[in-house]
Amino acid sequence: LGFNQLRDALFASVGQYAVRQLAHRVFVHMHQLALRFHLSRKTGGLSRIIERGTKGIETIVRFTILATLPTVLEFVLVAIIFWWGYGFDYLAITAVTVVLYVWFTIKASDWRIAIRRQMNDSDTDANTKTIDSLLNYETVKYFGNEDMEASRYDASMARYETAATRIWTSLGWLNFGQGVIFGAGMTVMMVLSAIAVKNGTQTIGDFVFVNAMLIQLAIPLNFIGSVYREIRQGLTDIEEMFHILEVDPEITDKPDAEDLQIRQGAIAFKDVHFAYDPARPILKGVSFEVPAGKTVAIVGPTGAGKSTISRLLFRFYDVNEGAITIDGQDLREVRQHSLREAIGMVPQDTVLFNDTIAYNIRYGRTSATDEEVNAAAELAQVGDFIRQLPEGFDTQVGERGLKLSGGEKQRVAIARTILKAPPILVLDEATSALDTHTEREIQAALDVVSKNRTTLVIAHRLSTVIGADEIIVLKRGEIAERGTHDDLIAMNGLYAQMWERQREATLAEEHLREVRESDDMGVIMRLDPAN
Repeated sequence: LGFNQLRDALFASVGQYAVRQLAHRVFVHMHQLALRFHLSRKTGGLSRIIERGTKGIETIVRFTILATLPTVLEFVLVAIIFWWGYGFDYLAITAVTVVLYVWFTIKASDWRIAIRRQMNDSDTDANTKTIDSLLNYETVKYFGNEDMEASRYDASMARYETAATRIWTSLGWLNFGQGVIFGAGMTVMMVLSAIAVKNGTQTIGDFVFVNAMLIQLAIPLNFIGSVYREIRQGLTDIEEMFHILEVDPEITDKPDAEDLQIRQGAIAFKDVHFAYDPARPILKGVSFEVPAGKTVAIVGPTGAGKSTISRLLFRFYDVNEGAITIDGQDLREVRQHSLREAIGMVPQDTVLFNDTIAYNIRYGRTSATDEEVNAAAELAQVGDFIRQLPEGFDTQVGERGLKLSGGEKQRVAIARTILKAPPILVLDEATSALDTHTEREIQAALDVVSKNRTTLVIAHRLSTVIGADEIIVLKRGEIAERGTHDDLIAMNGLYAQMWERQREATLAEEHLREVRESDDMGVIMRLDPAN
């Protein structure tokens, strides 16, 4: 009993350390994998694979390191006692029983593994549907599809139920077969001992002792069966996690890569070709420069390749041909961490961590003081809003920041970028999802951020890039036009057409807002008793 307690105490340290190390390794590895990998996988499925894998490694450590050796030692001692005290016949029967027992356990366990994989796949699918549905809670409500989501989840759980039931049923047959094999061996040995007692070569005490040794043998033998079964299940549970570890990072630093040295912050795209799918090129020989401290805007129709440019600049992907440089340094020759430290991003769809406003702003520079966080919030024009909240900077923003409006989230993202203070700034359609009024307020904050910084603006709304030093118009992955706003309007080409369409839409939106405000004022006047 004391040994078992000591073993459990030792396992608590060894087992949990192994779990922690493996989970940490997988977590780090997944952050090293390319964006392409994460766009093709589902978060719920990945989280379930990691959870199941860590439990699997815990099982393997428990049984292989801390239980197998004492069990094997106990079996060997019983076998030696039979051989030494009762002869080769008893040892042979013991060996045959053990071999048959182990052979049957291996074959039956291998058969059960296929069922275990089906159960794991169903479990992963059910968890994926759960996470996906809950993350899109509002969409489910918008379309009243609660019943459909419940049916999809129930279908996955039904498959899991079927596989899990087969697992438990097969376990019953496995245990039954093991019992038959051991029972047969025990019967043969007890018959031999009974005959020996009858012939006078053994005593009743020997008969009782043989029976006791067989019972003692049953314990390690049964445990060996359990060990193999649990280890095989553990290996099955962790195999998907190891498949993730086998995925090589698509974007890696060269062995001789050095940190990016920012001297001025000038960006250059040199004859860049890129395609997510070789059959469908996205960028075709794109070349342009963003001089240090200047602002260059990339505009164009949907699907022209605008956002791809920002992803290439962050080196989420490598170019197929050509090169991208910062101050003459090819991005493929520098360390990724130093590259991303030098660039600040305000994306179109800001996703916040489910934590406080302060945490999300401080994410731009985790060592920032409270005073620096406050100053960044003021520059981003979000300070007044935060002070109006009951908990101020300690307000929880909710899952993905859904407790905040689109404009509020964008201001937090801007504050985060201000706090990072990068020499290069990328604004990837940072205001395209906002109304005209909010867009103007956000644009004022963005002007503060981009002042005296090398700025690349990916824009859908042309009104946000009028003041850019150069505007590049993309069409089907190629540069169709380039110049200042006035130059492009004078060309009367694609940019001028886009400008006219958006100007008409903006005027219509402003007229509609004025009509609504006028109608609201009329209602108030009619309801006022003084009138």
